[in-house]
Amino acid sequence: MFDAIVVGSGATGGWAAKRLSEAGLNVALLEAGRNVSPKEFTEHMPAYKLKYRDMSPEIVKTRPIQKQCYACMEYNYDWFVNDLENPYSTPKDKPFTWQRLRIVGGRTLVWGRQSYRLSDLDFKAYSHDGYGQDWPFAYKDLAPYYDIAEEYVGISGAAEGNGALPDGRFLPPMKMTSGEVHMREVAKAKFGYTLTIGRVAIVTKNHNGRQACHYCGPCERGCQTFSYFSSPFTTVKDALKTGRCTLIPNAVAAHVNYARGENRATGVTYVDATTRQTKEILGKAVILCAQALESTRILLNSQLGNSSGLLGRGLMDHVVGAGATGELRDYDERPSIGPPHRPNGIYLVRFRNLMNGPKHPRFIRGYGYQGEAGPQFDFGAEGFGAGYKKAVVAGTYGISLGAFGESLARNDNYIEIDPNLKDTWGIPALHIHMTHGDNEKALMEDAAAAAAQVLEECGAKNVKVNSSAAEPGMAIHELGTARMGHDAKTSVTNQWCQLHDVPNIFMMDGACFTSSACQNPTLTMMAIAVRACDHLIDRFKRNEV
Repeated sequence: MFDAIVVGSGATGGWAAKRLSEAGLNVALLEAGRNVSPKEFTEHMPAYKLKYRDMSPEIVKTRPIQKQCYACMEYNYDWFVNDLENPYSTPKDKPFTWQRLRIVGGRTLVWGRQSYRLSDLDFKAYSHDGYGQDWPFAYKDLAPYYDIAEEYVGISGAAEGNGALPDGRFLPPMKMTSGEVHMREVAKAKFGYTLTIGRVAIVTKNHNGRQACHYCGPCERGCQTFSYFSSPFTTVKDALKTGRCTLIPNAVAAHVNYARGENRATGVTYVDATTRQTKEILGKAVILCAQALESTRILLNSQLGNSSGLLGRGLMDHVVGAGATGELRDYDERPSIGPPHRPNGIYLVRFRNLMNGPKHPRFIRGYGYQGEAGPQFDFGAEGFGAGYKKAVVAGTYGISLGAFGESLARNDNYIEIDPNLKDTWGIPALHIHMTHGDNEKALMEDAAAAAAQVLEECGAKNVKVNSSAAEPGMAIHELGTARMGHDAKTSVTNQWCQLHDVPNIFMMDGACFTSSACQNPTLTMMAIAVRACDHLIDRFKRNEV
């Protein structure tokens, strides 16, 4: 009998295992995939060593959905799920791309590492514009846990004093290019916008036993120096070091076991991914950190936590796709195939519908931008032979802004169990219903126009604009489906990620988000998990679990 069973070893599962085991609890950490070794990392492998030059027929056959992710390539495709073994369904007119990994650490091995705090503009958005629900806590309640997460993870960035994007505990920021500095100055002088270097979970100086980033570039292929944050070599490593955490890889969670007369979870039933044997593990508390859709799938298959009828409802994924690109002609820097390659970009902070600002007539909430400016090879150059090669190497000085917009929590965006579809382990699969609504479309149209305006003020030429929204799922920021709230009739979990219906089950990943904001969510997920774990530890101390 374990004190706690944590399902999932990624960003939040690693934190839960670390926090609980370091507090003296005995923890079982279940991971659906295998362990991963630094020997598999290929960040320094040149492309010519790839057998198929990243056009492997195996990837096309087994991972047609996963290949939509920029990080899934011949270098690392076996970290991603096999789509044939892990199916899901959607309505024909509502495509959704679900990109996921099943290895120890999950998507922390390939994530974009952008790490931003939310503010009360986000946590109290309902009070601002009347849509949806406020979160059951305020920024001041989560701020100390943001501090804990940032100081451990190592977030490099620069303080800006912008209320819409609270400053944090930063390591030294990475440097902007000359074009980015120019864009920062123009954005502030012409529009009053704040543009900053990306706040990124990569250490810029030696930190917590990890070496400073050496700017080799392709972080999604692993990092021998562990400069970017991934849970296997940080939180999970620390949890195992306590001697009170047992890692169980290849454990595909099927459902939570439940003692109906006592209204409590008793453990988790899982399938061994290699032997196909069904096994059960017992615990006093069950913590689901499998990723928003997977955690909710487990609960739906358990037939637990849905007295409100809202389990699975309110699926969100940031709306992306809109933005602008262009060229700056007055820069003579040339691209290089060798390092350094800064593994980061720039961030332009939300400026629409601020707390004390004007309301946009077409949409609520807002968007921020990620982007960059710098020299790049011009593979679209004209010509042939030596002339073409010379033009490619001469390159262009590109400048770009791509928007990430808030996805509104709507009950008609939801997941449910598909009664006719199972994965290769016999576990019922998901049917996913999601579309971007009129508000998201209006966000993208405005974001495209505003991005073009900034680039043009910077003097960019050949400006190209895209105002359309990408397919839902492409942000890879699935959130909601077990939203937080004070009222059990209008939410699934409380402020401590605890199910209203079953008090010893917790949802400590993105499933508990009440709204999506427009910032990358992983840092907030980690802070919420640390806060919830500290509450659970206190309950154990008082013998309330």
